[in-house]
Amino acid sequence: MAKIKMKNPIVEMDGDEMTRVIWKDIKKELLEPYIDLNLDYYDLSIENRNNTYDEVTIDSAKAVARHHIGVKCATITANEDRVKEFNLNKIYPSPNATIRAYLDGVMFREPIIFDCLNILIPTWKEPIAIARHSFGDIYVSKALNVKKGDELTVSINGEDKYSYKPDYDAIFLTQYNKVKSIEDFAHVSFKYAISKNMNLIFSTKDTVVLGYDSVFKEIFNETYKEYKDEFEKRGLNYHYYLIDNAIAQIMKSKGNILWALKNYDGDVMSDMISAVYGSLSLMESSIIGNGTYLYEAAHGTVTDHYRRYQKGEIPSTNSVALIFTWASGIEKRGQLDGNKELEDFGVKLKKSVRDTIESGFITGDLISSYNKSEYVKVNYLEFIEKVKEFLDKLI
Repeated sequence: MAKIKMKNPIVEMDGDEMTRVIWKDIKKELLEPYIDLNLDYYDLSIENRNNTYDEVTIDSAKAVARHHIGVKCATITANEDRVKEFNLNKIYPSPNATIRAYLDGVMFREPIIFDCLNILIPTWKEPIAIARHSFGDIYVSKALNVKKGDELTVSINGEDKYSYKPDYDAIFLTQYNKVKSIEDFAHVSFKYAISKNMNLIFSTKDTVVLGYDSVFKEIFNETYKEYKDEFEKRGLNYHYYLIDNAIAQIMKSKGNILWALKNYDGDVMSDMISAVYGSLSLMESSIIGNGTYLYEAAHGTVTDHYRRYQKGEIPSTNSVALIFTWASGIEKRGQLDGNKELEDFGVKLKKSVRDTIESGFITGDLISSYNKSEYVKVNYLEFIEKVKEFLDKLI
């Protein structure tokens, strides 16, 4: 069988620990036999980020901006323990945060739902996805310690706008966002909702954070006017809710909702949504910007499984999100290039994963939520082999 051609490259960002091992095996077993891969490769392992003083992370983000499509393996975010373990030059920032800031895109988290897996909220019959604004707010904030009797003044071009002199020791936080980034966030969110045929909810706390959250609200409500006809034609709804009310509405819903949130709110709620659907290993994650698409695994590097792997064990690690990362990148590359064969391969690879799990071949983390009477627990290599068997039947 002739391999599928890939005209334009996909940016590949390699990662760390157990996910790096699985990433390599996915390429070897599920991609290379079928596709003449065209990859622009970047090694984002913690060792190489240290060796390049993190320049490789910026280089990989620039490559995504250049080639439009990227796939990213899970990576270690350094802390004091990791500095000692890898003898790092310093604590480098999260590579995810660096890449998000450069691409200035919107992070989407969407569950991968299986009929054979129970979820914690059974009324959520359809997906609830998160659109997280990935720039600004507390992630670019500066904290200030102000002593009793000190005077804090905020000025613009020398003109004082705010002054406060506390009669107690205090802490202050300054943060900002870009209007253009918020506008892009709104447009990308509405377009994503249309592409997935999902209702859209946007929520902040504009009644409390006046002049800040209210700008987000106004931009979303104004942007909706451009998409209203398409929403109504598809029978879709857009609503703005205060965030506490939004939580109540979503908990009572049947799903099929894209929930757009500011940076921190999206960070918190995406993990909550993941927990309801069972696992971060069953979540698709992407960063979509102005013509750029980066797909990644929502979970970490699975350090505990890697320690066992180093001792010779083949762990039962869930590779669903990693396989979907590759499949989504390939599918989108095919769409952008007008390569239907490549696009269809991405779709078939996802279906092969679904067929594998629905047929009862599952990793250990899925056993407690599996609702069929018979199943076979498999390690990560056996799972990939089963996916390959189902993939061969579709091609």
